[in-house]
Amino acid sequence: MRELSKEFIGKGQVRGFLFTQIKKNEHCYIYKIEDNGRIWYEIFEHRENKRFDCISYPRNKSFSIWAFTYLSLERALTCFDELTVTVEMRKGSNNV
Repeated sequence: MRELSKEFIGKGQVRGFLFTQIKKNEHCYIYKIEDNGRIWYEIFEHRENKRFDCISYPRNKSFSIWAFTYLSLERALTCFDELTVTVEMRKGSNNV
């Protein structure tokens, strides 16, 4: 399974944005996004795309469902921890 790059330049709607992975675990990721001096953070679940054998970066329609955006690193880190617990609980209940 191909992992997400630790750093990459966006394409399409996010062309030219710099994406930098700042934290990850087996359930979630945080990326710092930079564009013309603006900075924000995207937090999202680890989702596997079996068709292309890779981890999926969320599309616009995924935000507020399994991906979230924050301007504050502190809030992004809190969301990361909360989302990790949510995913662990969901996966744990699927194994029962």
